[in-house]
Amino acid sequence: MNEPQSSQSVRTRLALSAFLLLFVELALIRWLGANVVYLAYFSNFVLVGSFLGIGLGFLWAGRFDFRLFPWSPVVLAAFVVFVRLADVSIEVGGSNLIFFADQRPVGPPRWLILTVIFVAVAAIVACLADGLARYFALLAPLDAYRWDLIGSIAGVVGFSVLSFLGAPPVVWGLVTGGLFLALLHGSGWRSTALRVAAVLLLVGILGAESTGEDKAWSPYYALSWTASPFGGIIMHINDVATWAQAPAGDMTGYAFAHDMRAADTPGEVLIIGAGSGNDVAEALARGATRVDAVEIDPEIYQIARDTHPDNPYADPRVFVHIDDGRAFLEGTDRKWDMILLALPDSLTVVLGQGSVRLESYLFTEEAVAAYHDHLRADGTFTMYNFMREGWLVDRYAGTLAAEFAQPPCVIDPQADFLSVLLVADDPTALTCPAETAWVPAADQPAPVSDDRPFPYLRTAHIPGFYLLTIGLMLGLSALAVRAVAGPLSGMRRQADVFFMGLAFLLLETKNVVQFALLFGTTWFVNALVFVSLLGSVLAAVEVTRRVKFKNPRLLYVLLAATLVLNWVVPAGWLLSLGPALRLLVGGGVAFLPVFVANLIFADRFRDEKEPTLAFGANLLGAVVGGLLEYVALLTGYRALLLIVAAAYVLALLTGPKKTASLPA
Repeated sequence: MNEPQSSQSVRTRLALSAFLLLFVELALIRWLGANVVYLAYFSNFVLVGSFLGIGLGFLWAGRFDFRLFPWSPVVLAAFVVFVRLADVSIEVGGSNLIFFADQRPVGPPRWLILTVIFVAVAAIVACLADGLARYFALLAPLDAYRWDLIGSIAGVVGFSVLSFLGAPPVVWGLVTGGLFLALLHGSGWRSTALRVAAVLLLVGILGAESTGEDKAWSPYYALSWTASPFGGIIMHINDVATWAQAPAGDMTGYAFAHDMRAADTPGEVLIIGAGSGNDVAEALARGATRVDAVEIDPEIYQIARDTHPDNPYADPRVFVHIDDGRAFLEGTDRKWDMILLALPDSLTVVLGQGSVRLESYLFTEEAVAAYHDHLRADGTFTMYNFMREGWLVDRYAGTLAAEFAQPPCVIDPQADFLSVLLVADDPTALTCPAETAWVPAADQPAPVSDDRPFPYLRTAHIPGFYLLTIGLMLGLSALAVRAVAGPLSGMRRQADVFFMGLAFLLLETKNVVQFALLFGTTWFVNALVFVSLLGSVLAAVEVTRRVKFKNPRLLYVLLAATLVLNWVVPAGWLLSLGPALRLLVGGGVAFLPVFVANLIFADRFRDEKEPTLAFGANLLGAVVGGLLEYVALLTGYRALLLIVAAAYVLALLTGPKKTASLPA
């Protein structure tokens, strides 16, 4: 029997609303990172603000008749105008946590700016979620959840496709505006005129920043460039000057790696962070027989290819790999005479998740072991950067000394300008001046590992400004929930789904960072993980729609087993597997607890009498989980499984009696 057309219409509009919400959330993370200088280092707070907004939107829709969704285009457009006019930067100074940045003046304290952006994002997303929640309430809970997930997956895929195509923000604005007008069709002419004006303003502002021959948007950044006095261009990434092109031999920083090698020619060279093309040009000028150039950003490579004065990427000796450097190494058996880490610093974290930056896995103990394994017997390894602090140079030098037979040679150990580290097993492979011999510091920081990949954090701690910002966000979240939901005693019945949301967000975080390690920190891997996570949730919903679990407690037992499996299977072992087997085994281990956890949630959600309240409580739990993610700075990511397990124990204990009762 066919479903009534009205029900199908509700499902369609619900899916479109979910698409719009996820699309805008991802667009805000990208766009704000490009327009609020250095915010990309803290995009997790934008993600957590989105979760708060979704939760508040659902709570509002369950309690008030006044609709917030019709005001979404107005609120979003006003925020975009404010950000464009305010020209705000976030201060990123500090000696115990390093950010790679220029030293431009900043405005208000970073904890204040981050909190304001958190609140603004929550308000925008709450308006969007209000529309989604009202369609949600018209369907049976699992039916509504199913179509919410379908729309969300489509939103992630849609934004990822636009990222792949290099679409600028004006395209995001057109997609968003079109959906706004489609979902708000039928309003009065005054309301329609206001919303059309807001959409036109939004598209106009985004269009203005999307045009220009010297601008482009990569899957990671907003790019702009100017002419370099050395030839080529100076590249600005998210409005921060990052590198300048120059002909081979014109900039001494690119010569150190070759000048101190004993061999006359470089032989076969691997360059990770090839970017500008300067290191490629230098290697070719020195007589390299082959250069493997690895660059994570496809747009940066294309621009550099077309603008470098030496045109190095056109040389037949050069083989370009658009990939994450660590992932490229793990996927090849090739060995090189020289491996070079060339200024591999990013200005962003892995798709809004915590503190793992795009290059973090290049500097761990395990990464250095991989470099060692891919060098020929007389091969040399070099890394260089403007490292800002002497302790970071010491950390890297100590990591190299522990892996190679000889200690490294170090230029500029105090990080006053450009620090260069060179190392080889063969003592005759390098000709290092006596003053470059590395001497360990008394307070030398320990190396970092794949489980705790935070090379720029001097010691294991949560920096004070993080704690202050997290405290403010938690306090404001509690006040907002109290204002929207009324007396919180009414939410006590939803305590179990709150803890489920907390645990699920931490599971999501662990999966994102683990897959970044296993397959690279590329935008494609990140998008694939998010789609897979949502797909696992959708699969659990489909199973629950067809199967009634007589004893849901057994699902908790199965969940415990999958968490134990994640605890005991080491990431190093997964890395040793071939790519196909790594995907199969790593994906199975990672997504099993996600699937089982959502069987538990879907079974609990099936007969919920107040689905919008329960869904809102679940998302508010995700807010707390997103902030608890920073515990990994202390413990590493593996230990987050302990918090996940504790949260599910609390969910079991606080759930309805049918869930927590002992088996007969």
